[in-house]
Amino acid sequence: MPSHIRIDFVSDISCPWCAVGLGALEAALKRVGPDITAELHFQPFELNPHMPPEGQDAYEHLHEKYGSTREQQAQNREAIRARGAAVGFEFRKEGRSRIYNTFDAHRLLHWAALEDAAKQVKLKKALLKACHTDGENPSDPEVLVRLAAESGLDPQRARAILASDEYAAETRERERLYTDAGIHSVPAIIIDNQHLISGGQPVEVFERALRQIAGAAPASTALA
Repeated sequence: MPSHIRIDFVSDISCPWCAVGLGALEAALKRVGPDITAELHFQPFELNPHMPPEGQDAYEHLHEKYGSTREQQAQNREAIRARGAAVGFEFRKEGRSRIYNTFDAHRLLHWAALEDAAKQVKLKKALLKACHTDGENPSDPEVLVRLAAESGLDPQRARAILASDEYAAETRERERLYTDAGIHSVPAIIIDNQHLISGGQPVEVFERALRQIAGAAPASTALA
């Protein structure tokens, strides 16, 4: 009998490795289908919850956070670009000019999940593309409304949500749920609420983990 699993993909829009991880996970799901099917849910995580509305220069932010030089950042961008290309995701060669707050994007993703799971997936991918491929500002309400509409969601409803604090409390609650559970880096992929795969792993790692879990691996199994 085919196995059906639930996947909670904890991630942030501004995380390039989350784009890589999602591409690899989806490629792995294609490999294991139709024997294994999945119900995918995106969960919020903010790498920079205190980022101001105007954002911050990308080089300055990464230098302050990790101490990396321009040369090191350029090398990291190239490595990530190669990993993205391998799973069908395109990163801008020059990288992002600024890092922005992503809380409103997470609020819209929360709403999208209530509307239609497939539309949440479309919106998540659109947000990642806007941020990492097109160099857009994922905190700009006009950008968010446009992406919601392109994902099949009601743009007027999206605009109303962004103009209010709707789903703010729910989004904060979901964020706390995962940080309280010990998740402090993303992507974090949780399968059936008991198996954790951390990081933007290669396709083969995801495929092996999915097959192992679907084959009734013990609940205590830790996958990394």
